[in-house]
Parts: sequence; C-alpha cells; structure tokens
Amino acid sequence: MRIEAYNSIAQVYKPNKTTGKNDVTKAASVRRDDVQISSFGKDIQVAKQAVADASDIREDLVAEMKKKYSGDFQVDTGDFADVLLAKYNSLS
Repeated sequence: MRIEAYNSIAQVYKPNKTTGKNDVTKAASVRRDDVQISSFGKDIQVAKQAVADASDIREDLVAEMKKKYSGDFQVDTGDFADVLLAKYNSLS
C-alpha cells in the first residue's frame, strides 16, 4: 500500500482555510440580499391594511336593526320551544 498517494489525495480534498477575519467580513459586506415585492403583492398588502383598519361592527346595519326592533318584542315560548326541539332533532 502506498501511503504517499493517499496523503496527496487527502490534501486535494482538504477544505480551504480562510486567511483571516477581514476577508470574511469584506466578502460579506460586498454581497447584499435584495427583495422585490410584485405589484400584486403590494395590492394584497393594501387590501389587508384596509381590512385591518375597518371596524368589525357595521354601524349602519346596527342602527337599522335598533330602529326596526325597538320597543317591545314578544316571543311566544311555545313556538320558540318547537323551533328549538326541531333544530335539536335535526342534529341527532
């Protein structure tokens, strides 16, 4: 077995060592990542922001419901029980 040949092959596949810290930081400062957002992505961001800024309560509908149902609202307990039981039976 020839040990000299093994040593020369091992040297070929040996990882390169850096010469110093300055070379690494210099190479890192030269390269920069660049991110570009498409116009569609920007539109989605604008839409998301508009939804986030919008109120969860639609005041116009609430005012209409208050006006429509203000005063006394009578519910027949028998009718309510029938509807409740029908709903329960449909789930079973």
